Amino acid sequence: MTEALDLSAFVQRLEEGGCRIEFAVEGVKDAAAIHAIEHALRPLPGLTRARVNFSEQRLLVEWTDGLEPALIVERVRALGHRIYPFSPRLREEDFEAAQARWLLRCLAVAAFAAMNIMLLSISVWAGNVSDITPETRDFFHWVSALVVLPAAAFAGQPFFRSAIRALSRRSLNMDVPISLGVLLALAISVFETLRHAEHAYFDSAIMLLVFLLAGRYLDQAMRRKTRSYAANLSALRAPTASRIDADGTVALVPAAALRPGEIVLLRPGERAPVDGIIVEGRSEIDQSLVTGETAPVAVGAGHEVYAGSLNFGGALSIRVKTAGAGTFLDEIERLLDGAIQQKSAYVRLADRAARLYAPVVHSMAALTVIFWLVAGASVHDAIIAAIAVLIITCPCALALAVPAVQVVAAGALFRAKIILSAGDAIERFADVDMVVFDKTGTLTLPELGVEADDDAPSGLVERAARLALASHHPLAVALARLSREQTPVADAQELLGSGVRAMIDGAEARLGSPGFCGLEAEAARLRETHPGASLIAFRHGGQATIFRIRQKLRADAASVVAALRRRGLEIVILSGDAAPAVRSCAQALGVADWRADMRPGEKLAFLAELKKNGRKPLMVGDGMNDAPALAAAHASLSPITASGLAQAAADALFLGDLLAPVDAALDISRRAKSLMRQNLAFAVIYNMVAVPLAVAGLATPLIAAAAMSGSSIVVTLNSLRARGAARPVSPGAASAAARGASRLNEARP
Repeated sequence: MTEALDLSAFVQRLEEGGCRIEFAVEGVKDAAAIHAIEHALRPLPGLTRARVNFSEQRLLVEWTDGLEPALIVERVRALGHRIYPFSPRLREEDFEAAQARWLLRCLAVAAFAAMNIMLLSISVWAGNVSDITPETRDFFHWVSALVVLPAAAFAGQPFFRSAIRALSRRSLNMDVPISLGVLLALAISVFETLRHAEHAYFDSAIMLLVFLLAGRYLDQAMRRKTRSYAANLSALRAPTASRIDADGTVALVPAAALRPGEIVLLRPGERAPVDGIIVEGRSEIDQSLVTGETAPVAVGAGHEVYAGSLNFGGALSIRVKTAGAGTFLDEIERLLDGAIQQKSAYVRLADRAARLYAPVVHSMAALTVIFWLVAGASVHDAIIAAIAVLIITCPCALALAVPAVQVVAAGALFRAKIILSAGDAIERFADVDMVVFDKTGTLTLPELGVEADDDAPSGLVERAARLALASHHPLAVALARLSREQTPVADAQELLGSGVRAMIDGAEARLGSPGFCGLEAEAARLRETHPGASLIAFRHGGQATIFRIRQKLRADAASVVAALRRRGLEIVILSGDAAPAVRSCAQALGVADWRADMRPGEKLAFLAELKKNGRKPLMVGDGMNDAPALAAAHASLSPITASGLAQAAADALFLGDLLAPVDAALDISRRAKSLMRQNLAFAVIYNMVAVPLAVAGLATPLIAAAAMSGSSIVVTLNSLRARGAARPVSPGAASAAARGASRLNEARP
């Protein structure tokens, strides 16, 4: 991963395709770094756009002719960041995982050095009150220096580098006082060793790094977030298209080369390469990207098709509206990227507490030196007192206050079947004041359920399910799960756009559309009484039936919605599905506020309006069309069965078929945030007591290090109380919820 990674190739591609380039940028830790990069690039001549993606650690730059890309690289490097052109190959490398491994190596080195140095320190401490000779003590001090100095030089890099970057921007962050405290402790320890003094503070410096690296690693572990949404979108893009020329010939061309008005051929099993209008053909397509509804939709001439939609049945001729940039896929990516950028501006609890910490600590240390010099103390004693102030106020307790609770609460959430994917998710969940649900795959199960007439013979259902094994149609796949035998009917023939047929016991059997099976009249009656269901018909000889296939409510959906209401939370359902299906679901759950036929941009606008009005919504969704809303909401949850795009945008994932983890996430997070505040309050009180003692010279650096360690232990023990926050659903409650939801499903029209 070199700095000069194929920059010439990227520039050549720019000349061919326009002035736009993406860079991977390392070290973007907070909103201040984002602002610094964008502010540094803004004066460049010809620059039209510079945007840092915090989640992806990428920089997108667009400009007019005349700007050299090398200037962009120079400006960003001057801020202390590594930058190189983004490549899909680099997508495979998880930068956050690499950072976590590096922190773990630093922690291992610091811990190993600390364990060894403490053996030497104990000997010195015991000898100082007994019969140790000055020569022996000096020897132990020099051995300690040989162990600690290289270990601190390596293990302290995360703090040293961050502090240097902050100072180069003429700003302060938490790592500045940490670095200053460690370096001064090491420097005074070497000086004291040269003077043959009784005390050196190598052990204090390395123990500081151990505690702080432990907190930094725990925080990093919570901040690791998947970076796969671009890859998920790419998987939906068809790079080529079959263009139908004026003479009727079909030519394979790049999808980006198509122009509006041209005709493309979409064969069964292919994904649409463009947004367009069907001009010829009939088929069924999966347009869950738009609506979230996984059931295939029958389409014909005049229907709109979006890029990424999967064609199941017959061939379609589509007139191009948009190809390449500007398709619906691009709109989703743009909305998602913008939503993530807005969410990255959220200021975490520890960050808010730390804003004034560095200048206050530096001022206290400087005033301590001045105070003792004015009081007549030597420069040596004044510096020792200042170092004690820096060590005793070192933000170890503050650094552990939030991540320690996060890790313990993450364990409680995992026991409640919730996996976090964002470091600040717990704080977001704790602030939620309303819940917005998607319908399909969220309130309902992702798998399609099959309903048959009560008087349908069991043998007929079994024959239909066996014949369904011969088809890949989603409705047939759902029906096939009812088959006791997983052996398809022999010599079955599938007719595209119609269904599948075969000879069973000497009579023809047909499975497919009602028209294919001659059951149009019966199907029309069922559509009136079951508007939210998809129909698949079966006829064998003189017997026939129609199966209703739709998604059913999760077993505990009603009880969870009721529990959320008892918390005082408002419930809203937003769905891209048709109004009859959404109305049926909302009525079953007793939700009065629901919206249907909503596109991704409309969901995003709805959430933006809520946030503008001061609301903090939790979005729970699973589809690709939910991804922008999941990223834009104050907090978000997705089931583990969600699309990869939705999983990437969500703050957490929940496992299983029950909806109980949604309620558990709020319960655990509210308790965890309360503990975070307690830890931060303790850190403040600790400093209010400890700082005056250090300023007064009553706390040596050794005592200061012990006090700092004690404060960290107290914070950690308090954080362990978050383990009791999980409230797993009891088997009895789950069973009762399942029975209740079953009755609701049966009662649905």
